[in-house]
Amino acid sequence: NYLETLSKTETIVFDKTGTLTKGSFEVTEISPIGIDKASLLEIAAHAENYSDHPIAQSIKKAYAKAIDTSRIADASEVSGNGVCVKIDGKEVYAGNEKLMKKIKVKLPAMNIVGTVIHVAMEKQYVGYILIADEVKEEAKQTIHDLKEINHVKETVMLTGDNSTVAESVGKSLAIDTVYSQLLPADKVTKVEELLHKKSSDKSLAFVGDGINDAPVLTRADVGIAMGGLGSDAAIEAADVVIMDDKISKINTAIYISKRTLRIVKQNIIFALGVKGVVLIFGAIGMANMWEAVFADVGVSFIAILNSMRALRVNKFND
Repeated sequence: NYLETLSKTETIVFDKTGTLTKGSFEVTEISPIGIDKASLLEIAAHAENYSDHPIAQSIKKAYAKAIDTSRIADASEVSGNGVCVKIDGKEVYAGNEKLMKKIKVKLPAMNIVGTVIHVAMEKQYVGYILIADEVKEEAKQTIHDLKEINHVKETVMLTGDNSTVAESVGKSLAIDTVYSQLLPADKVTKVEELLHKKSSDKSLAFVGDGINDAPVLTRADVGIAMGGLGSDAAIEAADVVIMDDKISKINTAIYISKRTLRIVKQNIIFALGVKGVVLIFGAIGMANMWEAVFADVGVSFIAILNSMRALRVNKFND
């Protein structure tokens, strides 16, 4: 079923982090306000201690010291925005711009490209940490091949990152449409909108790797998960899994689906055609037992030999 649906792909929607980018974040800048850099990094690392998100892992990696969990209390995650936690009895928020707006903390004017983690203590802004994520080398060529070779009509990127980062990545990869600053529920809404816009006989595929992507993977006509770094929830929800995280394999998957469907149609036309001819000859008395055997066993044998061509996948064109 999913091979057939994948062969009709008209729109491909990508999650950004871990799909179009490597998902290996690194702290590139620490900008404190009212405290020193070491203190800002220490606060952020303790705040992100219980998070498994790649961004949180990069902050803890940059801190490179043991985290004293006795200092941490009442840790909670604000879905799609960041974390709220008490450190040494003081309320600390670490997350994106939306989180700062939610707690009514005013941000300084800034124009930077990258993922920014803002930190506030006792509702007082204390600085930000800039984290960079590198775009996968094969991503641009993959987007190009999707359009030129597999004739995908539209490519879309969904991300929770700010618009500056999202537009920069989208432009560098020549992605048609970019939606930024989205919560997990917003991604589902966007996919719903795109499903209504697509042609009735075509399909929409979503490619993601995170635990927050599971609902979107389920909602799309075909869900494609990056299996290497992807979460178990995403892999479980997906219909197709790319085991080595190479985004170029999406083109291979679509090519395999189209090739397989082409072979299936060849077999159906050949089998029905031969059986039809033998039936007509039999009706007018011109077919004997050997023609009947060929129409049954012979056609099945030839169809099996033709199907074995599906095992050979060397390139995108046959």
